Amino acid sequence: MPGYNTKFDLSVEDLDLIEAALRRKKQELAARNHDEVPDAGESCANLRGIHDLLGRIHNQKVFFRPRNAPYIGG
Repeated sequence: MPGYNTKFDLSVEDLDLIEAALRRKKQELAARNHDEVPDAGESCANLRGIHDLLGRIHNQKVFFRPRNAPYIGG
């Protein structure tokens, strides 16, 4: 039985596009969920899944921190 592909060849721009599309879909589902209550269960599960996926993408990012100077946030 074939296995899953565990190595992906995506660029930073590809991930940025995926992240933007997920954010747009999340916003659309949230607006629809706010307007139409009867279908809330399915769209709420989709929102939760998109939110979790965006969180996993965020947690894999490496943010810049200067090594030779003290870090000043903000």
